[in-house]
Formats: sequence, structure tokens, C-alpha cells
Amino acid sequence: MNEKIQPATVRVFIALAPPDDAKEELAQELRPAYDTHPDMRWNRIEDWHITLAFLGELPVETVPLLRPPLAGLAANHQPLCLALRGGGHFDDRVLWSGIDGDLDELHRLAADVRTAVRGCGVAFEDRPLRPHLTLARARRGDRSSAAEIAEGLAGFTGRRWPTERLHLVASNDGRGRGPIHYRDIAAWGLGNGICTES
Repeated sequence: MNEKIQPATVRVFIALAPPDDAKEELAQELRPAYDTHPDMRWNRIEDWHITLAFLGELPVETVPLLRPPLAGLAANHQPLCLALRGGGHFDDRVLWSGIDGDLDELHRLAADVRTAVRGCGVAFEDRPLRPHLTLARARRGDRSSAAEIAEGLAGFTGRRWPTERLHLVASNDGRGRGPIHYRDIAAWGLGNGICTES
């Protein structure tokens, strides 16, 4: 009997994702850094996202409870107009791209998401929202790579785009299993998808 044992818990977060062409625009800007900093642990482009709430490890049976309130929340929120802009680093190790655009609305959406999660009885660490898109992590002991690449991204401003969907995402933790990978558990459309230039 080779039945696959299902895990009892899953790492979960709720996020927005830039469209493919916006991600490719930033990837083009990063191409020289991919070559000059091969020791960075680069996130896969298809996994780039803007985390609204990180819930951590949840019992598998808890996850379905999140679907109805998040679906309702997404239906009642209009899309945001965002752009990828500049770069920075956390603790000299985590390289990120900044987010520009409807930031007040982004903070409101994140607050609504967190309220919905708490309404399901899910406890999580409610960290302040720092809108960003994580690009890579420097290896321990490498204190210059992330800062150097971030400096090179300072003048980058990507095109504006509308958020399309709210994503409920599962991840492996990467420990002992290779790189971190993400998969959508569910995603719900936001409003009409129209982004007006301002």
C-alpha cells in the first residue's frame, strides 16, 4: 500500500500578484544582476507576489473556512492600480522591489483581509504591512549583494497595472526540500479590472 500521507498542516498566505508583463519588465531590469550575483537565492518569477497577510502553518482542515469570507471580500473590492518601483533590502539579506500606486487602498485591502481571517478564528502574527515584492535572498555572510542590487534598482519604475485577483496561497517552507514553491489554493477576481492612469 503506497498511500501518500497528507500533511496535517500547510503554510498559508494571502496575496496579490503582478501580471506577467509587469514581472517580465522587472526581470529585464534584473538580468545583469542575475549574471553578476549568481550566489543570490533568486525567487522564481512565477512566485513573485505582494503578501497582504502571512498566516503561517494552519491545520489543513482550517483552510476551507477562509474561502467564503475571502471570496466575499474580493467581490466587494475594486481593483487597485499598482506599479513596481525601485528596490531595497531587509537586514542586508532580503532584496525587494517596492510598490507604488494606490497604497492607501492596498493598506485598506490588507486590513480587510486580516479582519476576515480573524473572523474565521485563525490566529496569526499581525505584522505591519510593508508593501514589497521579495526578489532574492543573500547567502549568510554575504552582506553586500542585496544592497548593491537594490542600489541598481533605485531608478526603476514599472508600468501601472490593475490587480486582478486575490490569492489564497500555500507554500512549502523550503527546509530540506529545495527552494520554496507556491501554489494557489484559490483565487477570486477583484472588480472590473480597469486601471486608470493618474
